[in-house]
Amino acid sequence: MKLWHWMALAVVSFASLVAEFTMEHHSDEWWSSIPAFYILFGFVGCGVIIFFSKVLGKFFLQKREDYYDVR
Repeated sequence: MKLWHWMALAVVSFASLVAEFTMEHHSDEWWSSIPAFYILFGFVGCGVIIFFSKVLGKFFLQKREDYYDVR
């Protein structure tokens, strides 16, 4: 990515964080009133996806080194 892409991403991310902690929210659900809930939810969700993809890859995709040599 070019430098201006990184700069734009940094500006948008910073603006999002500032808005998250400074704006007043009208929440319909109890979890919407927790500060940065959706940030944490997204981070944990990505971690779960990475963990399960590694587990699935280890047990279903990886084979022994001599898998194709054995008959």
